[in-house]
This record gives sequence, C-alpha cells and structure tokens, in this order.
Amino acid sequence: MSWLRLAPVVVLFGLAGALAFALLIRTDGSQTDRFVGEPVPAFVLEAVDGRPGFTPSELSGQTYLLNVWGSWCPPCEIEHPMLMDLSAAGIPIYGIAWRDSDENANAFLGRLGNPFSGVVLDPFGSAVIDLGVTGAPETFVVGADGVIRARWAGPLTEDVVRQVILPALEETN
Repeated sequence: MSWLRLAPVVVLFGLAGALAFALLIRTDGSQTDRFVGEPVPAFVLEAVDGRPGFTPSELSGQTYLLNVWGSWCPPCEIEHPMLMDLSAAGIPIYGIAWRDSDENANAFLGRLGNPFSGVVLDPFGSAVIDLGVTGAPETFVVGADGVIRARWAGPLTEDVVRQVILPALEETN
C-alpha cells in the first residue's frame, strides 16, 4: 500500500525530468528535421509586385539561401541587416513573403533594403507548409543540387551565420 502513496511523486518527477530533457536538448540552437537532406519542394508563387520572382526549379545548379519572412514579423526586421550583409557579400538570397501583401512587402523592402535576388508572395502559406515552416523568419541553405543542407528557425545572428549558415554553404561548394 505504501507504494501507492509514492506513485504521484514518481509520476511528477518523471514528468519534470521529461520536461527538463526536452528543454535542454536544443540549448545550442541546433535544429534537426526531416527536411534537411531533402529536395526543396516545388512551388510556383507570384513575384512581389515590381520585383523578380523565382521557382526552385529555376535555381537548379545554384547554391542559395531561401528566407521565409513577413513584413508583419518583428524578428524578420531584426534579422534584415544580416540578410543585407550576406547579400552584399555575394550570397544569393531568395525570399518568400509569408502571409503578406504586395503593398506591405514592398514597403518593408523599400524601408530596409532588398537583399533578395528574387522574392515571391505566399499569402495563404501554402508553399511554406511544404517546407515545414512553423514561424517567421526561417532560413534554408540550398545546395546546387536543390537539396536543403541546413535550416534555421528564427532570426539570423552573427553567431548563427558563422556556426550554421556559412559552414553549410561551404559544404555545398
């Protein structure tokens, strides 16, 4: 009978341990998912008005970054200078304006600059679902073979670029 009194305590400690483990396994920011090592899903989206568009098939043979962003997204604004720096360094970046409009996307890019070689609208989120995007911003490193080499969910920082993005770009060359 005394073991029945201990059962709630054992369950509580078990749940606390599971929660602690879940919180600790991603403390370095690394992200593994089923999309890394897979081809970029095919999609055809309209270009942001007045800007060049793209499709993944048109980018075959080219290593590039694919960035999912939104003009409504404060972390996207925070990471934007990093995208501008990467673009200025000659790294091709293609953007998907997620749940956005031509007017708002153009206003954002007009105010902060345009790091994108091509940028398309995904107003209903249909294409980003196939990429497994859960929030903006997210950035993918895509190899010349069209395969996703790395993925970062969240804003790019100098540390993320140095530790995740640049090594993945170097591996593809």
